[in-house]
Amino acid sequence: MQQIKRWDYNGEGIDAQAMPADPWEAVTHWVEAARTHAQTHEDMPDPDAIAVATVDPTGRPQVRTVLMRYLQPDGPGFYTNLSSRKGRDLRNDPRVAATLTWPSLFRAIRFVGSAQELSREVVTDYFGSRPWGSRISAWASHQSQPIASRAELEAAVTAYEKRWPDHGRPDDVPLPDFWGGFVIHCDEVELWAGRRNRLHDRLVYVRTGDGDLADASSWRVERRQP
Repeated sequence: MQQIKRWDYNGEGIDAQAMPADPWEAVTHWVEAARTHAQTHEDMPDPDAIAVATVDPTGRPQVRTVLMRYLQPDGPGFYTNLSSRKGRDLRNDPRVAATLTWPSLFRAIRFVGSAQELSREVVTDYFGSRPWGSRISAWASHQSQPIASRAELEAAVTAYEKRWPDHGRPDDVPLPDFWGGFVIHCDEVELWAGRRNRLHDRLVYVRTGDGDLADASSWRVERRQP
């Protein structure tokens, strides 16, 4: 039998009495804490890495890790090629779940809800803020589609680099029609904190109204067993 290395989750847990009434304050506090930790520790390469699960047309779940580049009271979100697998999945079935996981902090946040496409205005503003090379790559990559070789991909990059040279402006590279983003309108937001002997804390905000994450009247909080 293979030897299993075990360790205990020695986190601070969650003080339920100190939890805010709305998930927005709780989520942003944890996200900022993770980003601050990442600035001085090498054990968290990217605190905004978020695993996103969708449902494909056959009913099979699909999961991948992207970057959370949108976080507003209407929900967390990300940007992507809309023709990618996740883009097609969400346009076909908006049900979605996502998780931010920070093992070194013994913390995670789970979001469950439905995805909605971000407006073209929001997407355009974000696209212009990306590095020039990332904007070029958005055009060169037919995300999720097969390709014969790495050389073919790099050739496409070179062609677009010649078409739209880097002049240091946000409009050097136009926004592709096939590129966009999604925000998750949450029905549940769970904060998980690891504790000793696997007796973890799980505090879940459950939607009770139509408001956003900052609207305390639209949420109730419940503790769930680990």
